[in-house]
Amino acid sequence: MLNLYRSCVLLGSLTLLPAVLWAQLTVVVNAVPANTPAGASIHIAGTFNNWNPGDPNMKLTPQANGKYTITLNPSVGPVRFKFTRGSWASVEGNAAGGFQPDHVVTYTGYPQTLETNILSWEDLPATGPGKGSVTVLSSNFFMPQLNRTRRIWIYLPPDYTTTNKKYPVLYMQDGQNLFDPASPSGEWEVDETLDELFAEGDHGCIVIGIENGGVYRMDEYSPWNNPLYGGGGQGGSYMSFLVNTLKPYVDANYRTMPDREHTAIMGSSMGGLISMYGIMEYQHVFSKAGVFSPSFWFAGNNSANHILGMGKRNNVKVYFLAGGQEPAYVTQDIQKVTNAMLQTGFDASEFKVHLPADGQHSEWFWRREFADAYHWLFAGAVTSTGEQASDTEPSIEVYPNPATDWIRVAGMDDEDNLNVQIIGVDGSLQRDVQVQPGEAIPVADLSNGFYVVRVRAEGQNWRTAKMIRR
Repeated sequence: MLNLYRSCVLLGSLTLLPAVLWAQLTVVVNAVPANTPAGASIHIAGTFNNWNPGDPNMKLTPQANGKYTITLNPSVGPVRFKFTRGSWASVEGNAAGGFQPDHVVTYTGYPQTLETNILSWEDLPATGPGKGSVTVLSSNFFMPQLNRTRRIWIYLPPDYTTTNKKYPVLYMQDGQNLFDPASPSGEWEVDETLDELFAEGDHGCIVIGIENGGVYRMDEYSPWNNPLYGGGGQGGSYMSFLVNTLKPYVDANYRTMPDREHTAIMGSSMGGLISMYGIMEYQHVFSKAGVFSPSFWFAGNNSANHILGMGKRNNVKVYFLAGGQEPAYVTQDIQKVTNAMLQTGFDASEFKVHLPADGQHSEWFWRREFADAYHWLFAGAVTSTGEQASDTEPSIEVYPNPATDWIRVAGMDDEDNLNVQIIGVDGSLQRDVQVQPGEAIPVADLSNGFYVVRVRAEGQNWRTAKMIRR
């Protein structure tokens, strides 16, 4: 009897053995974006192929029913992957066209099927003829300087997906009021205005809209406290987020002209206050600012004193706007600020003050005046669709890439000391170190995925590169 029992157990084990030996993970894509190019090859890249986005052995097979499938033989355990059209430049996006986190499945070692959808392609936002695209870059972009998250909007020019052009970037406050007609305050119609200017021959401009933080709006839009209103004081941290976290991410992931000549900031009311602070505090980053109906009153004399304290470090262009129907102190405060600019050494040609008699402290007014401000600020920077601009700084290389335990940076060997930052796709600062050229930077503790690496030597601009940690 014992031998018979052993035989049955052995027979049962042998019966199960083929299923284990030939177990596979089948991935089924039930739907792809409507703007997927005809005949496009869809690849899968992940932990099973060193994140190779164009692996010829990892093409999905199209089915007659419109689905795509592929069968994998990964190691048992967590499996992470993304879909591409053959390169990281054509990686899948989320429902809004922004960053899509890795797909993750725990493979058991037994036959397994995973069904999913591809929601969008990051490089192919849905647009109409001659229309730019507006999408949510992130619904919860992390602000490490403030330990909170924020929704970020992005406008891409009409020819972004059909050319290799690079574009100026305009960073705008109160992002929920720029593009969305459902905004309770009304919208600026920034996308419609820039589409019209593009049709008239404008080169095009990327716009990044940072939504205000609601209850944090006054705190974040003023570096100085207001004892009467009980707000302010976080403006310095907010601007540090914009300059040191958000801008590097945008420059690394979109075709931007990252130099100061092609980087601008704009806002209205409290957004005008923080935009003025931003261009003075970061004259090496911004060369242009739109300051609409600024709430300088909130900060008392601090805005003017800040200019006097900072001094002139670079030429700038600042467009001041206020309406004749606004309180008189709005115009008076602008006069104080421009006087401070003149005392500091700025020339009168570096700012313009526009005061339409019918103007009010309202979105309709700022919407109407946006095009003129944009024209004045960017005149001479990029003047036609035929111009091509080159990067002002040479590129850098991060190796090995993908990385496992460490990385090194190439391309800055002539420098003595480098500041290196590694930033996650959510905006989180993972590294901020000083190294010598060629020195290894440990990354073994970082989670697998995509990162932006920023490098600069003292007195120089940041240079950026992408890195994959696997």
